Amino acid sequence: MAVMGRPELPDGDGTGSFLKSFGAQIRVLRTRAGLTQAELGQQLQYGEDLISSVERGRRIARPEFIDKVDEGLDAGGLLKVMKQEVARARYPAFFRDAARIEEEAIELTAYDSLVINGLLQTEDYARAVLSMYRPLVDDETIEQRVAARLERQEIFSRRPAPLLGFVVEEAVLRRPLGGREVLHGQLEQLLVFGRMRNVEIQVMPTERADHAGLDGPFTLMETTDQQRIAYMAVQNVSRLATDRRTVQELEARYGILRAQALTPDDSLAFIEKLLGDV
Repeated sequence: MAVMGRPELPDGDGTGSFLKSFGAQIRVLRTRAGLTQAELGQQLQYGEDLISSVERGRRIARPEFIDKVDEGLDAGGLLKVMKQEVARARYPAFFRDAARIEEEAIELTAYDSLVINGLLQTEDYARAVLSMYRPLVDDETIEQRVAARLERQEIFSRRPAPLLGFVVEEAVLRRPLGGREVLHGQLEQLLVFGRMRNVEIQVMPTERADHAGLDGPFTLMETTDQQRIAYMAVQNVSRLATDRRTVQELEARYGILRAQALTPDDSLAFIEKLLGDV
């Protein structure tokens, strides 16, 4: 199984238009009910900013939000029937299969050589990364993708807790994407995640003379039915691989990368030192 597209980019498949159309339906129903955004938010116990963002297509509505709005505006299920499509719209088309597997994974390991893994990114860091793509991405799409990326971090609070491991290049930790303040916050978040019992973060020192990851970043996932899957995204191509040979080769490569990297404890100490220098 393979998915082709531009890694971590909005896909141009009509997702933005769909979200705007969904938000417009909420606005029509709200106006028909004679409510302002603030009044609807107060009625449903949501902030006015959230109502506004969803209506403008800048924020992707969560299932429970859709349920409450549908009932609060007496939509008769009109909004509820679109919950699945709204959920799918959180991600660009090429990433949706990988996201579905990620949401159910009992184990996930990743090697990253360009940016901090999306699962570990702070809001500011994610926004900085998405803002740097060329050709430029519009602000609304950036905010949609930032929100989706942050929602993926629910994996850290899932129970039973999945096993999570990340090997990241030292150079990535030193690269001040978005500025020094953004990097400082990102390094602090890495320490928070790295101290979780089910999470291991390891740093690959730049000075290593032998390196098993020169072919680029990749992610390995295991599903509840013990299927092993690999996900790779480089430049304009992304691939979701399930064939045994490819997955086994990447598993072996990840094992070597772990051995070449600093230990988890030494890696946290290294990040703490970097934090003091930023």
